Amino acid sequence: MKIVMLGPPGAGKGTQAALLAQRLDIPTLSTGNILRAAIKEGLPVGLEAKKYMDSGKLVPDDVIIGVVRDYLAREEFASGVILDGMPRTVNQAEMLEKMGVGISGALALDISDEEIEARMSSRRVCLNCGATYSLTVNPPKKEGVCDKCGEKVVIRDDDRPETVRERLAVYHEQTEPIIAFYAERGILRRVDGTLSVEEITKKLEEALETLK
Repeated sequence: MKIVMLGPPGAGKGTQAALLAQRLDIPTLSTGNILRAAIKEGLPVGLEAKKYMDSGKLVPDDVIIGVVRDYLAREEFASGVILDGMPRTVNQAEMLEKMGVGISGALALDISDEEIEARMSSRRVCLNCGATYSLTVNPPKKEGVCDKCGEKVVIRDDDRPETVRERLAVYHEQTEPIIAFYAERGILRRVDGTLSVEEITKKLEEALETLK
């Protein structure tokens, strides 16, 4: 199966993608993680993407598509993939179709802007290993220090309140139309994103059963 995770930034797409990957035994492809790795390594595509990510704007389609095309060509994605963070525009969704990437289902997490702002302002990330924490749900055992590697845990620039509001505005304008795009194709399934992690996973699994 080739699955697309949809929803506003901070809705929990990455968490649910990881859980579904374990249950379905197919890998995830998170464009956000790929781009952040490219930034850390100082790669040209990473430096280009950073300018947009730091200001809360979407990374240009040609940059995203180039990265995704390279990854989808790998053997590990031959039997299926869960796309997390892409497509983010209708243009990107159309590009996927033109690339011959047949999407089996689009899973959308519904959640309000107010809930998103509260969630993201409490999110912290390890600069070294990328581990993610929530100050309200699963804070690091020692304040400011990663449980896994002991390095510093910080708030990302794109999680700061002013940037979150910009990201949400961009989402509603450019990304939300994808929901209608996949609904027209009959493969969209929506789930309440305010439920517990376990409840959301169960609802998503039930939704996938209707797509088989």
